[in-house]
Amino acid sequence: MSVEQIRKQIGQAEDIELEYKSAKGGFPESFWETFSAFANTNGGVIVLGVKEKDKKLIPDGLDDTLIAKYKKVFWDCAHNKQKVSATMLANHDVSVENVKGNRVLVFRVPKAAYDLKPVYLNSNPFGNTYRRNHEGDYRCTDAEVRLMVADAESQGHSFDSKVLANYTIEDIDMATLRAYRQRFLLRHENHPWNELDDMQFLTKIGAYYVNREDGSEGFTRAGILMLGKTESIMDQSCAPWYFVDYQEKLSSDPMLRWTDRLYPDGTWEANLFQFFYRTYGKLAQLLPTPFMLKGTDRQEETSAHVALREALANCLIHCNYAQQGNILVVGRRNEITMRNPGCMLISVADFYAGSHSICRNPLLQKLFMFLGNGEKAGSGADIIKKGWADNKWQQPMLSERVQPDECLMTLTLISGKSDFGKDFGKEQNGTKNDPKDDPKELTERQSLMLKLIEEDDLITIQLMTQKMKVSEKTVKRELAALQEKGILTREGGRKSGRWVIKQAAN
Repeated sequence: MSVEQIRKQIGQAEDIELEYKSAKGGFPESFWETFSAFANTNGGVIVLGVKEKDKKLIPDGLDDTLIAKYKKVFWDCAHNKQKVSATMLANHDVSVENVKGNRVLVFRVPKAAYDLKPVYLNSNPFGNTYRRNHEGDYRCTDAEVRLMVADAESQGHSFDSKVLANYTIEDIDMATLRAYRQRFLLRHENHPWNELDDMQFLTKIGAYYVNREDGSEGFTRAGILMLGKTESIMDQSCAPWYFVDYQEKLSSDPMLRWTDRLYPDGTWEANLFQFFYRTYGKLAQLLPTPFMLKGTDRQEETSAHVALREALANCLIHCNYAQQGNILVVGRRNEITMRNPGCMLISVADFYAGSHSICRNPLLQKLFMFLGNGEKAGSGADIIKKGWADNKWQQPMLSERVQPDECLMTLTLISGKSDFGKDFGKEQNGTKNDPKDDPKELTERQSLMLKLIEEDDLITIQLMTQKMKVSEKTVKRELAALQEKGILTREGGRKSGRWVIKQAAN
């Protein structure tokens, strides 16, 4: 954030990227937990010298002497590896600002680069690494720490490049290999690899690896994920948590979970190649622009199709296959969402800026690029944005969540607001009731809230507040109204529970 953005933000209520710390009793030790949490999540701002109580800000009233003292304490600790493992701040990231006429110290903590994570305290990442969620700072589990360490090492020893022991050509689905080679041939008609036998071809594209130093060889994890048989992929030695899922939701009845679904049900080999092309074919049918004219010639593919393919390839390429969770793609009338396990190795801001790309699975990316998908030069975001901008649709939205780590890409197919929920409260004859006459008729805000819950039944009130751009009080009021109408209920506790859409309004 710029200085002006920070100045606008401070003075507001605490949220996932803003934390107040009182310094009346000295430099607070909890400062460093929040420092670690912001660095390991999406960055944030720590305001030292004020506390929040009952939604009110109470400044400490720092004077020049205390400000100078706390600055020195911070920089001494920040450069002490026994205190914190990495410091991303520069001098301009620490400033003196005003809250209600009182001077405070403001620290802008950026998201740490993937190869600096985890940012931890007291010389030991286990038990001393923190991240941020809507409940505040939380101590990372050992498993979360290990995933961050693996990401930090991914460029030198990526998860997808590992050679799998005891895998043979029998683990490759030959129908998929033939389809891959056919697409490669159509894209590279005169390429010399087209003359190679299957094993030579697999070696050239990186699906099979021969180590020239020690003579070892075998199929790579990327090769099996892309071209393998379902049971070979899901084997404990490859990707035991692998699960791909496409759900088509075209019905207005929330009790009907989907109108079409594609998942590993045993009727097809659920590798990434098959899932990509089968899913893309279904998603393309949802686009309202099936073709375009270039002069008098009809082009079967628009920039929206290219963008859709790029977004789907990104979802599969940047997925963390070492993490528990599934890839979920959902197609609706006016929206497509793509969710994959694992946060990005760059910030969301860097993704939108383009020209900067770090891939968690570079070998998988290579396999997709041979077929014309998965841009490597950081232009993938630009391709996706252009496809949507050409159709005057809302800009694609990328968001991240922790516990569990997930990325969600939302592609809205309309220029205005979503019509999700418009079928709630309809009469059987298809005419809409007057809200005054039907207590179950939904307001526009309630419809949007149900849409957010359908996308993510674990969504927090704080995240709804951000996405809907309303106050927390308003969100709670609308949630209570939906519960009173019998449409929405809550299962589980405040922190670990989920929202459940019970029924449509009659």
